[in-house]
Amino acid sequence: MPALQLAGIRQTIGGVIYVLYFLAKRATLPKGKEWWPIIVLSFLNFMLSNGLSTWGVQYISAGLGSIIGSIFPLWLVVIGLFGSQTTMNRKAVMGLTLGFTGICVIFYQHLQDFLNADFRFGIFLSLISTWSWAFGTLYTKTQAAKFNPYFALGLQMLISGPTLYLISYTTNNAISFNQIPWQAWSAILYLALFGSVLSFIAYLYALQKLPTEQVSIYAYINPVVALLAGAILFNEKLTIAIAIGVGITLYGVRLINRGARTSREKTNM
Repeated sequence: MPALQLAGIRQTIGGVIYVLYFLAKRATLPKGKEWWPIIVLSFLNFMLSNGLSTWGVQYISAGLGSIIGSIFPLWLVVIGLFGSQTTMNRKAVMGLTLGFTGICVIFYQHLQDFLNADFRFGIFLSLISTWSWAFGTLYTKTQAAKFNPYFALGLQMLISGPTLYLISYTTNNAISFNQIPWQAWSAILYLALFGSVLSFIAYLYALQKLPTEQVSIYAYINPVVALLAGAILFNEKLTIAIAIGVGITLYGVRLINRGARTSREKTNM
C-alpha cells in the first residue's frame, strides 16, 4: 500500500489510543498558545520525519534507510553547537570526519544506484526525515514542560495522521480499505501499538530524564537490527563493506557526542 497512506493510518490509530486514554482520565485539552508547539511537533516529528522515512524505504532497502537514520545524533550535535555558539573540539571534528568516511564506505557499492532517479529520491527523503527528527527532538526538549507531553504526543498523531492520509488520497496515492489484506492490517496495528504508542512513551520519558545526546544512542542500535532483519526477512544484501561503514559511522557519531559533552563541561566550569 502507498507509504503516506500507511503512515497516516498508523498515526491516526496511535493518536486515537493516546487521546481516548487521556480523555478517559479527564485530562484537559490544550488552550490557546499551547496548541502551537503541538502543531509544530506534529509537522516535524510525524508528517515529515515518520512520513518521509516511510516513503523513502519504498525506493531504498530498509537497512540503508536505517543507516541514514543513524546519522540523526550527528545533526543533534551540529544543531546544538550552532545554537549554543560553542566551537567543536578535536574529538568532535574527528567524529565528523569519521562519520562522513563511514557514509562514503557504505555508499561506495551503491554508486551505480545513484544513476537511478528513484534511488536518489529515496536517499533524499530519508535524509530530510533525519533533519526533521533532530529539530523535532530538540524542540520537544524545550517544550515538554509547557503541556502534558504524553497527551500532546497523541494530539500530534491525531493531527498528522489524517493530514497524511488526506495528502495520499488527494494525490491518488491511496487504495480502498477493502484492498488492504489482513497481513497489512496486522503490520499497521503492530506499528501503531509498539512503534507509535509504547516506543514514543519510552522515548519521551528518556528525553525528560536524560541528556539529549545520551538519548540519541538508540539510533546506534537501529541499523544493526534493520540490517539483520532485512537480510533474514527480505534477503537484502549484507556485505562486509556495509558492516565496516556502519562501524566507522557510529564510532564517529560517538566521538561527536563525547566531544560536544566535553565542550559543555568545560563551559560550565
